[in-house]
Amino acid sequence: MDLFINFSFWAALAAIFFAQFVKVPIHFAVTRKLDWSLLTSTGGMPSSHSAAVTALSTGVALEVGMQSAVFAVSAIFAIITMFDATGVRRQAGEQAIVLNQLVTDFNRFIEEAKDWPHKPDQEKRKELKELLGHKPIEVFFGGLTGIVLTLILHYLVHL
Repeated sequence: MDLFINFSFWAALAAIFFAQFVKVPIHFAVTRKLDWSLLTSTGGMPSSHSAAVTALSTGVALEVGMQSAVFAVSAIFAIITMFDATGVRRQAGEQAIVLNQLVTDFNRFIEEAKDWPHKPDQEKRKELKELLGHKPIEVFFGGLTGIVLTLILHYLVHL
């Protein structure tokens, strides 16, 4: 059961959980609203995807060195993941904003034309999720979270 003693694996998992958890107090500090749904949502500060992949790469670097092929694979994986978080996924979120506005406008039109408000809620469409990707600053702090957390964990494990 080598997986249970794989430092890089556990560092990446710890980074995911930490980044997801810390979204709640950060959101509260900014908005003064407590939103526990952030624990399982995508997007937001910091990026848990970035935290995970940088924790993984940092763990690999600490365990087998930066000259290893495994580190190269994990580093390229991290770069692609972080690029995707700010690129494709972010653009999908921007498109969702526009689509949600179109749905809102369409629904308002239907309301005026029919008796839309009297329909049961289950017949109404859900909004598309707009918070899919990350702003570059969210990816940066997610990556920093993964690196710092892994360095702390490595220090604690090797005391």
